[in-house]
Amino acid sequence: MTLTLPELAKKMQKIDFCMMITKSEFGAIASRPMSNNGDVDYDGDSYFFSYTDTRKIRELTADPTVSLTFTAPPSLLGKPGIFVAVEGRGSLIADKAVFEAHWTKDLDRWFPEGMDTPGIIMIKVHAETIQYWDGEDNGVIRV
Repeated sequence: MTLTLPELAKKMQKIDFCMMITKSEFGAIASRPMSNNGDVDYDGDSYFFSYTDTRKIRELTADPTVSLTFTAPPSLLGKPGIFVAVEGRGSLIADKAVFEAHWTKDLDRWFPEGMDTPGIIMIKVHAETIQYWDGEDNGVIRV
């Protein structure tokens, strides 16, 4: 049985961190951990804050192809966790109204002046294909 996107979103609710994978300037794969800051009402779009002067922003500007991998551990009762692989397109957002919709106080640790921190930008990854495995089921969702 293939999950719907809302069913998958429910299974992903407690997942905060993922690995973001981009293509480097030399065609190699570059990956780094990213937090969605608890913004986990997943609808096929993921949002991450960054500084503009970073390697990942340069890579996304050159090639917006992005992969995200999410993992949730097994439950205390032994039910398997879930593995989710997202293939999509990244875009950059500099709109403070959009920042506000996704901002949490925990971000102050990384961005000391809040949404007014110089050089802050948001990465939006829009999923095109989502694959998942949960130990009982697996499938592909096309967004």
